[in-house]
Amino acid sequence: MRTRLSDEIKAAMKAHAKDRLGTLRLISAALKDRDLNAEGGKIADQEIPAVLQKMVKQRRDSVTIYQQAGRQELADKELAEIAVIEEFLPKSLSEEDAKAAIAAAIKETGAAGPKDMGKVMGLLKQKFAGQMDFGKASGQVKDQLNALGK
Repeated sequence: MRTRLSDEIKAAMKAHAKDRLGTLRLISAALKDRDLNAEGGKIADQEIPAVLQKMVKQRRDSVTIYQQAGRQELADKELAEIAVIEEFLPKSLSEEDAKAAIAAAIKETGAAGPKDMGKVMGLLKQKFAGQMDFGKASGQVKDQLNALGK
């Protein structure tokens, strides 16, 4: 992932793609920032999608604020950044695949009810970082665990 990012930065520099280059540099800076705070000086490759997801979420929040304020040009800039960041994220799971992954995680952890939600979410975050919207998954996990608890 880091090598690909470096290659993309070089390609954007050669192509004089200022906006793309700026976004790629933001990704690089975010990763370097997390590396500085990590034990051992570098975050694990499995953690990179979570960093990128956070960047996408921040930009989506900004888009909403800009659109409410009538600043479409700023919202469009944020949407362009989201598109570049998402190029580096693994393909998201479909809704059916997410439900199957949740069911498998519940079975794997031996969860028996809502009190085991933390175990299930922890396993999902470990296995599917960057591939799953954990906000939505949380509701689905809760629904499936409530069904088990009855």
